[in-house]
Amino acid sequence: MTNTYYVPKGGLPQQSNLTTDRAMFTEAYAVLPRGTMRDIVTSLLPFWDDTRLWIIARPLSGFSETFSQYILEVAPGGGSDKPELDPGAEGVLFVVGGNLKLTLAGQSHDLRPGSYVFLPPQAQWTLHNEGSENATFHWIRKAYQRVEGIEVPEAFVTHEDDVPGAEMPGAEGRWTTQRFADPTDIRHDMHVNIVNFEPGGVIPFPETHVMEHGLYVLEGKAVYLLNKDWVEVQEGDFMWLRAFCPQACYSGGPGRFRYLLYKDVNRHAVLSRQLV
Repeated sequence: MTNTYYVPKGGLPQQSNLTTDRAMFTEAYAVLPRGTMRDIVTSLLPFWDDTRLWIIARPLSGFSETFSQYILEVAPGGGSDKPELDPGAEGVLFVVGGNLKLTLAGQSHDLRPGSYVFLPPQAQWTLHNEGSENATFHWIRKAYQRVEGIEVPEAFVTHEDDVPGAEMPGAEGRWTTQRFADPTDIRHDMHVNIVNFEPGGVIPFPETHVMEHGLYVLEGKAVYLLNKDWVEVQEGDFMWLRAFCPQACYSGGPGRFRYLLYKDVNRHAVLSRQLV
């Protein structure tokens, strides 16, 4: 089955359009529908040429606490030789449109839609669009939590076609998760996976857990439980869920429902330090 990936279209709506939309921002969750990703809300980054981005999550009181997520659109000839300025940041790149040339630790990689890259802190990398069309990718960043005696995980490049989906128990194949990092590898303190639902697939209980989530819908539509609200979402929408926000999903079809999922894992809860 061919995978598809939604790419933001930018632009601006007509003046005659209704303003009402599905955008929501609450104490427990946020929904950024794809229609919010317009030209007037893009940003630029230092040392990135011919590149604009939508920042859809950032560490902020009352919002994302552990990660940031960008959607970058790189024009032909654009890119960066100095992409990451924070030496403590790890990252994941996931390509949704066009082609990119990645150089990682001196080795060259051709990236296409579905390509996935894990970048540990202080990774040496560059990224350029050598093609004739725009290229679009997600960049999820997190401050890596080092633990004495545990090594930092190494960088890797793969493609989702090479990562089989693991069936969730009792789902009869209607709910699978493609895990790009070994879930038993304690070196990783975040996972960025793809979750897949066939029509009729469900999360059959309200998940309530310590992991913070970012969910970008790659394909399809579904209704998603966010805290106490059932919200209809579609490809191109982004959801942020704070820790312990109840969530569930029902994929009614007609096609598959798939999303890119961030969560923080494998570390102690950070405790406040009391002054003596």
